[in-house]
Amino acid sequence: MATTVPRRDRVLRCVISAADRGSTLDHDGMLRAMTAMRDPGPGTGAILLTGGGANFCTGGDVGAFAAAGHAVGPAVEAMAGEFHTFARALAACPVPVIAAVHGWAAGAGMSIVCLADITVAGSSARFRPGYPGIGFSPDGGMSWTLPRLVGAARARHILLTDQVLDAAQALAAGLVSVVVPDAKLADEAGQLAARLAAGPTAALGRIKRLLRDGESRDLDSSLDAEAIAIAASAAGAEGREGVRAFRERRPPRFHDEPVSG
Repeated sequence: MATTVPRRDRVLRCVISAADRGSTLDHDGMLRAMTAMRDPGPGTGAILLTGGGANFCTGGDVGAFAAAGHAVGPAVEAMAGEFHTFARALAACPVPVIAAVHGWAAGAGMSIVCLADITVAGSSARFRPGYPGIGFSPDGGMSWTLPRLVGAARARHILLTDQVLDAAQALAAGLVSVVVPDAKLADEAGQLAARLAAGPTAALGRIKRLLRDGESRDLDSSLDAEAIAIAASAAGAEGREGVRAFRERRPPRFHDEPVSG
């Protein structure tokens, strides 16, 4: 399934919402992205998540919830289970995951934004939890990720009031990393993904694990983990090339594949 995901410049590009269904979360696209994130392969250095249609992702298919009738509880639980398998794969992905957000990122779309390593937003992007608006509580890890991104008090306000944040507000809150003009979103996100993909993939993966595991570690344990990780980096091919390039006063070449951008 991962072979159906296009790759260029060591970047896998995954479309996670369906243009023909109002940019709702696309089941097949989610599965393809999940497969790619679980096993990116040696030729992949970053994954870029984009949306189909006018928005990044407007959440789950509420029409399907309504069609489930009295069985809606079990149906939504099953859908949440599939989405959480995807969320776990995203959180554990060994290479950087970049989200390029245009239009709305609502419900599951905002949960994905909270899980991505870096989010680049177009200037007209909008973010909304969405769940309270249909009488739901969140899924996709939002109750865990959002407080860690924006702080507990702000997360409570955003979630409980179902607040809409524009791109500038999302940047100020720490929900997104970069805001660019809408017309430049695809280029800017693609160039960032290519730049990360050209970097030291193993070292970036170790950085991701240190940051993730640091959520549950104390400083002493984090120092021990950093010592192990930096030793492994120094002993690997990337570390040797980085030191050699530094001594030779040239940019490092971490991969044989040419990377543009």
